[in-house]
Amino acid sequence: MQSHFSVIIVGGGPIGLACALEAQKNNISYLVLEKGCLVNSLYHYPVNMTFFSTSDRLEIGNVPFVSNNAKPTRNESLEYYRRVTQNFNVNIHLFEKVIQVDIAQVTDGRSYFHIQSSKANYTCDHVIIATGFYDIPYLLQVPGEELSKVTHYYSDPHFYAFQDVVVVGAMNSAVDAALETFRKGARVTMVVKGDAIGSRVKYWVKPDIENRIKEGAIKAYFNASLKAIREHEVDIDTPEGPVTLKNDWVIAATGYQPNLDFLEKTGIELSKDEVRCPVLNPDTHETNIPGIYLAGVICGGMNTHRLFIENSREHAVMIFKDIRQKAQHA
Repeated sequence: MQSHFSVIIVGGGPIGLACALEAQKNNISYLVLEKGCLVNSLYHYPVNMTFFSTSDRLEIGNVPFVSNNAKPTRNESLEYYRRVTQNFNVNIHLFEKVIQVDIAQVTDGRSYFHIQSSKANYTCDHVIIATGFYDIPYLLQVPGEELSKVTHYYSDPHFYAFQDVVVVGAMNSAVDAALETFRKGARVTMVVKGDAIGSRVKYWVKPDIENRIKEGAIKAYFNASLKAIREHEVDIDTPEGPVTLKNDWVIAATGYQPNLDFLEKTGIELSKDEVRCPVLNPDTHETNIPGIYLAGVICGGMNTHRLFIENSREHAVMIFKDIRQKAQHA
């Protein structure tokens, strides 16, 4: 089995796949290592989710993405990226997590990298980290959060039919969970930190949730917070005082964060402010470590609302342009 590649790409999401296609286009040997299934983050999106972006803005490798409607669904996106991977015969290892990236020196002074994964060891000349941000949820930090009734990953609304459900949050994930479970017969209560539904909620969904709250079909506590979770109840701190509700399930749609600790462990510098933005060359996406590049939403640090598939696809082109130029001058 081949163990050395010119490029190893960490992350098999849409941007990792875009990097793989760019490597093929430039006839550069590569391997994609993905710790879960193909486009793992998209797989864990709610089953009925519709993207905010139109299908053409989710395309990679100049492969057309044809969907039934202008805005594709989760299932359509999974089918699209599956077909791209299959048609281009992308060299990808699934369910293989990268544990560590180390720098080594060879006798001629050139540096290369040791990659330790959960299944094997590799070496490469360049590393591209395209790990996204969907793997580490923001925790509520309240008693009872460890109970099995609490989830940070909402999937299928049928599961919650005829149950008492609390949804924490006010952005797209929370709103989708509240509306979908309500329409399957759940008794839904939303706990919202601010004083309104989030301004970035999909424009065709926002009036729906606001009207359901206004008519009382979905109960919402604004300027509120969940204080404790028990097997059959939850405590909510509201402006009118504490409230205890009967409860079967808690969907904590509180958002996610990138694995910046992995970057720091690798030696990549982060900004000292709360955004913790990785230090990189904006023209090449190379980090402070020569030969290690970042692509996709991971480039924004904790600011996960700045970069998306549609404005990260170009990262692959920028990175491989730099790799080609370095090879020409080697």
